[in-house]
Formats: sequence, C-alpha cells, structure tokens
Amino acid sequence: MPSPSRGPAATPETADPFAPQEALGLDLRALRARWADRADLQPMTAEEMVGADRRAQALGTPGRVLMERAGTATAALALAILADAGRPPTAPVLVLGGPGNNGGDGFVVARLVARTGRRVIAVLVASEDRPRTPDAAANWARLAHEECITLVHAPAPRDIAVLEPGIERAGLVVDALLGTGVSGGLREPIRSAVLLCHAARKAGVPVLAIDVPTAVDLTSGDPSDPVVRADVTITFHRPKTGLLQRRGKVLAGRVLVAPIGIPAEADRA
Repeated sequence: MPSPSRGPAATPETADPFAPQEALGLDLRALRARWADRADLQPMTAEEMVGADRRAQALGTPGRVLMERAGTATAALALAILADAGRPPTAPVLVLGGPGNNGGDGFVVARLVARTGRRVIAVLVASEDRPRTPDAAANWARLAHEECITLVHAPAPRDIAVLEPGIERAGLVVDALLGTGVSGGLREPIRSAVLLCHAARKAGVPVLAIDVPTAVDLTSGDPSDPVVRADVTITFHRPKTGLLQRRGKVLAGRVLVAPIGIPAEADRA
C-alpha cells in the first residue's frame, strides 16, 4: 500500500509515522518513543478492531493502505530487532505468512526488509497457491519481482519441515500466520509452522509476531495448542485486551502498539 501523503506540519504528533525515511531505520528506543502514546489508549477486543478497520475502509481508507501501513511499521520494528540482537547481515529473515490479511502484512514486511539488501525467505503457509484475500494476494504477487527474496509455498507439513535444518542461522522469524480468527486447535500446515517458530526460538532466533502470536485469542488471551511464544509482538491502532491478560502477555513478549491511520470517526470506543 502506498504511504499516505505528508501534511505541512512536521511535529512529532503529526509527522507521518509510515514514511520509510522516518520509520524504517529507527532503533528500538526510537520506535518505542514514537509510538509510546498508543500504549496508553483504551484496550480493545478483536471484534472492536475488526469494526474499526471496516469503518475506516467505509470512510475512504482502503484496506490495501492499512495493510501497507501495518507492514511498514512491522518492517521498521523487524530491522530494529535485527540490529538490537546483533544478528549478522547475512542472516536471512524468515516470514511465515498465512492465507489471510495477517499474511498480507507479513508480505509487505518481506518486501520492505528485502529492499534494504537483507535476504528474506517469504513462505505462504496455506493449502492454496495464493492468499485468500485480494490485498494479501496482491502483496504476495509483488514479491515475485523483488530481489533478495526467496518464495516458498508450503501447503503441507513436509514443506515446513525442510525449513527447520539450519533455522539457527536465521536472523529473525516473523509470525504472520493468523490474526484475530483463531478458535480451537490448529490445522496443518499452520500447526507445523507454529512448531517451526518453537524451533527457531529454542535456537536463539528472535520471533516477531504481527497483531498477536498465532493461536493466542486477541480478546481473552487464551491460547490454543500449539501456540507461538514471541519475543516481540506488534499490534495496531490500540492495545488489545488479550495481550494484557496474564497468559497472552507472557506469550506476546514485549508489545508495541503502532498507529496505522484509522480515523477517529471509525473508532467508536
């Protein structure tokens, strides 16, 4: 999604937080400071977030723009984590993207990180050969034209299994498997991808979750089995109730809340 145009004022409150020159390249401390005011906002449930997203689109902010903004914020955080953890520049970023919009956010991350010269392995973890939503499918298709990206389609557990040998050499794993729509046990190939996140974290590779660690309920914080345990989770617009509950908080690790430009009129909380 294209970045929004910048207004005439350039104060910290009004500066465009999605412009690559302002967000991409900031360190962890600077990103936390940039988004600090979001953490103090009223927490919201998954249902409330879906409603705010839909109202924002009805008011004229396309879903592709919201996806680009979410992906840009996450890419900035991914690069900051890589630097903070001292991961070598040759260590690839592994993006595990599911079939929905959470995966689409991850594919934006893959594109933006690859454009810094970092090698990226972008994996579509789905039985279908393309994401199910139009915006996610468009961002997956864009990766075919990017340098520094290896594309992998993983429709079955065996396709995930081939990624585990050498996982300790990855610089970062991005969990973009599932967002708000998790209930009950996980099905394949998502289940195997979650277990790959376990293997990565056990090997000392940081795990960054988008929206919520896969299989954690964004409203209650209750986990399914298996569940991703992230080092850092980035969520959007406002804090989420599930990430503030005891189990959700533990599984999410450090949580940052990034703005994605949802207008006040769309947020009825």
